[in-house]
Amino acid sequence: MSEIAIHPELEYRPSVFTQAEIGWTPWLAPLVEEELTDRHWAGLVDPSRAKSAYFMLLVRDPEILEARTKTDKDIFYNTTAGLPRADRELSATAASRVNGCIFCASVHSRFASHYSKRTSDVQRLLDEGTDADLGSRRWNAIVDASVALTATPSAFNEEEIARLRSEGLNDLEIADAIHGAAFFNWANRLMLSLGEPTPAAEA
Repeated sequence: MSEIAIHPELEYRPSVFTQAEIGWTPWLAPLVEEELTDRHWAGLVDPSRAKSAYFMLLVRDPEILEARTKTDKDIFYNTTAGLPRADRELSATAASRVNGCIFCASVHSRFASHYSKRTSDVQRLLDEGTDADLGSRRWNAIVDASVALTATPSAFNEEEIARLRSEGLNDLEIADAIHGAAFFNWANRLMLSLGEPTPAAEA
């Protein structure tokens, strides 16, 4: 492991939540394209991800990365039913805000703003935290449910479900909100334990 551990020298580390594009750099050496086998390419699922240091680090275990990527794509891109994309991205942003993952929060807050056209509300979540009033009971309920699941997953219960349902979410939409937050509980921990954010978009 000592052979692949790296120690990036950064003059500036992003320290505030932002919708601006930032980067991420690993503390372990990612693979390079010349090292990729057919098994690695299959694990990446999307060949363009070979340009990302994050995915080129995770592809050291291609089977797990493949499962992770297909899960990610299904949760966030399969919007033929269930929650709109903006609300899914909101749940990911809320989880990332709670966990302190500046990089993930930057990516998914931009998506939430893009799909909702509610940039100022999304920025309020980043600036003020998950207790902020986002201007709609529906969004507040999604954030609160995401926070409850993030803080103590086993404590997430029927109260959160009932509140989401009272704001008009059906069972499939509630599942989408849960999946978005749950996935980023995991993704945040990968980002936070394997590297750190950078000023430039490197991931």
